[in-house]
Amino acid sequence: MSELLGNLGLGFTVALTLQNIGYCFIGCLVGTLIGVLPGVGPIATIAMLLPITFGLDPTGALIMLAGIYYGAQYGGSTTAILVNIPGEATAVITTLDGHQMARRGRAGIALGIAAIGSFFAGTVATLVIAALGKPLTGLALLFGPTEYFSLMVLGLVFAIVLASGSVPKAIAMVLVGILLSCVGADLETGETRMTFNMPFLTDGIDFSVLAMGLFGIAEIIRNLESPEARDVVRDRIGRLLPGLDELRQSAKPILRGTGLGAILGLLPGNGAVLGPFASYTLEKKLAKDPSRFGKGAIEGVAGPEAANNAGAQTSFIPMLTLGIPPNAVMALMVGAMTIFGIVPGPQVIASHPKLFWGMIASMWLGNLMLLVINLPLVGLWVRLLKVPYRLMYPTILVFCCVGIYSINSQQTDVLLIGLFGVVGLLLAKVGFEAAPLLLGFVLGELMEENLRRALVLSRGDPWVFITHPWSAVLLAFSVFLLVLTIIPVVRKEREEVFAE
Repeated sequence: MSELLGNLGLGFTVALTLQNIGYCFIGCLVGTLIGVLPGVGPIATIAMLLPITFGLDPTGALIMLAGIYYGAQYGGSTTAILVNIPGEATAVITTLDGHQMARRGRAGIALGIAAIGSFFAGTVATLVIAALGKPLTGLALLFGPTEYFSLMVLGLVFAIVLASGSVPKAIAMVLVGILLSCVGADLETGETRMTFNMPFLTDGIDFSVLAMGLFGIAEIIRNLESPEARDVVRDRIGRLLPGLDELRQSAKPILRGTGLGAILGLLPGNGAVLGPFASYTLEKKLAKDPSRFGKGAIEGVAGPEAANNAGAQTSFIPMLTLGIPPNAVMALMVGAMTIFGIVPGPQVIASHPKLFWGMIASMWLGNLMLLVINLPLVGLWVRLLKVPYRLMYPTILVFCCVGIYSINSQQTDVLLIGLFGVVGLLLAKVGFEAAPLLLGFVLGELMEENLRRALVLSRGDPWVFITHPWSAVLLAFSVFLLVLTIIPVVRKEREEVFAE
C-alpha cells in the first residue's frame, strides 16, 4: 500500500506541473468538444492530432491524447441527452432514457447525474489502473517472445470476437492489417518487400497516414452522406444538481455500472464499448418496473454513463502493462508511444516511471476538470450543436492534410490519406469494420518480431509455441473462442446482441 501511494505521489508531481496541467486541460476540452459534435469521434480526432504531438514532450502529449479519449465520453452524453444523437459510440444507450428525461423538462438532472456517475467511475477506474499496473507488469516480465506472440494472437482473436458483424469479415480485416504492417524493409535483412518499386513505401506505411485515412477522412465522407436531423431540446435545461431522491435512485446503478465497465474495459477487442449496454440490460432486469426504461428512467442514464467512463479508462491497462491495445483508440496510443521511441509493455513502468504514473495521476485530474468543464458550459455546448456539419468539414479536411504533410513533408502522404479514406468508406458500406485492421497493423510488426525471436531461440522448432505452458494456454484459449463463435447457436445470439 505504501508503495502504491508513493507511486501515485510521483505521478501527481508529474501531472501537476503547469505544462502537463495545460495539456490535460486541452485534451479534456477538445475531447468534450468532439464528443458534443456528432460525427467526429475520438478515433478520428486523435488520428488527426497525432502530427501536432510530435514536437511535444512524450508525457505531455500522451496525457493530452488520453484526455481527448475519456473527455469524448463525457461530451458524447451531452449530445445524446440534448439532441438524441450519440456524440460517441458508447453514448448510444444514453439516448434511450437521457433524451426522454430532457423532453420532460429534466435535461439538467440527466446531465448532472451523467457527469457525477462519470466522475465517480473515472476516479475508481484510476485507482484500479494504479493497483493492477504493477502486478500485471510483474506477470508480463515472465513472458518471453513465445508467450508474447501467443498473447498478441489472443488479443487479435478478442478483436475478432467482439467486432460487430460477421466473424470471417473481422478475420479478413485483421489479416489485411498484418499484411500492411509487412510493407517496407524486412526487419532483419533490410530487403524491401511489397513496395512495388515505389520509393515512398520503402519505410513502410506510416501509422498516422493509415489511421487518419481510415478513420479521419472516411468519417468526414460518411458524415456528408447522411442528412442532418437534430432533435435539439428547446426547453430550459433547469437545475443541474440532482436531489437526494435522484441520487438515491442512481447510487446503486452507478456502483454496478462502474464495476461492469471496469471489468469489460480490460478485454481486448473493444470490450469497453459493451460496458454501457451490459449496464443498461442489468439495470432493466433488476428494476421493479422495467417498463419505465426508455421513458426517462434515471437509472438508464446513471449506470451506462458510469460503465462508459470506467471502461474507457481501464482499457489503458492492457495497453500500458502488456503492450496489447484493446481497441482502435488504444492502437492509436500505441502508435503515438512508438513514434516517441517508447515500447509499450511491461518495461514501461521500469524504464519510464514518470510517464506511466504521470498518465495515471492525470486521469484523476482530467476527470475533475471534465466535471468543471461540462456542467457550467452546457449553454455553450447547446449553441455549438446548432452549427451544421457542412460548415465544419472543409476546415477539418484542411487540418488533416496540413497535419499529415507536416510529418514527413511528402505529398504522397496526403494522397494516401485520401486513398485510405475512400477504402475506409467502401469497407463500411460492405460491412467491414476498420478497427480490427488497425489493431492487426499495430500488432503485426511486434508479432513478426516475437515470432522470429522465438524461432531463433528454439532453432526453428515451431512446436515451441505448444511446449511452453503459458503459450499453449493462450493459444488454446484463442482457438476455443474462435470455435465458440462459429457454433450456430452462439453465432446467432452474438448477431442478435450486436443488432440490438
